[in-house]
Amino acid sequence: MIDLHFWPTPNGYKISIFLEESGLAYRLFPVNIGKGEQFKPDFLKIAPNNRMPAIVDHAPADGGAPVSIFESGAILLYLAEKTGHYMASDLRGRVRTIEWLFWQMGGLGPMAGQNHHFSQYAPEKIPYAIERYVKETNRLYGVLDRQLAKHEHVAGDYSIADMACYPWVVPHERQGQSLDDFPHVKRWFEAMKARPAVIRAYEKGEAIRREATMPDEEKKVLFGQTAQSTQPR
Repeated sequence: MIDLHFWPTPNGYKISIFLEESGLAYRLFPVNIGKGEQFKPDFLKIAPNNRMPAIVDHAPADGGAPVSIFESGAILLYLAEKTGHYMASDLRGRVRTIEWLFWQMGGLGPMAGQNHHFSQYAPEKIPYAIERYVKETNRLYGVLDRQLAKHEHVAGDYSIADMACYPWVVPHERQGQSLDDFPHVKRWFEAMKARPAVIRAYEKGEAIRREATMPDEEKKVLFGQTAQSTQPR
């Protein structure tokens, strides 16, 4: 049994997609990041960076005590190794999958995240910041489009690289991007969107989202944190 500590964000959906695809038994524990639940001491024991997602595997491969993992990329690698699925077994295929997973972790996610922040959430609209991150997101979509021109999926076969990238492309309109400009991304995106496991993951996430809102006071919980303000509560 896997405990998934989750909120319906792109990083959260990466893990729920994997769990739905793999058929691993899991329990969903919402972590309302607008209400600061990511700072609770019990959560910080498994996610010291006070960010979700995080998982606890109650049946690790070595048969020992439960294993907790934080950081979505690390979780995807762990689950791929645990199940033997969604990661190429040959050397070159494995390297390619890890490359594109790290590309998402270090590029697409952070840049699109800053795009979201300055265009959607920042109390002051700063044209330079908005333009900088919209353009960088556009560049990254171009990189992905060229890769998908050569492969059906991001790293060749369907893998954790697809699961990592897809949730960050879902809000493409909010990022100032049109998939019509990236035909290979659009083809891949529509195929991903139609996968039964992806549909199930998003249905469960949307059920949680409908119960939550983010008024201005909750935005203050998410943005502008410091080492002092993120002390366990």
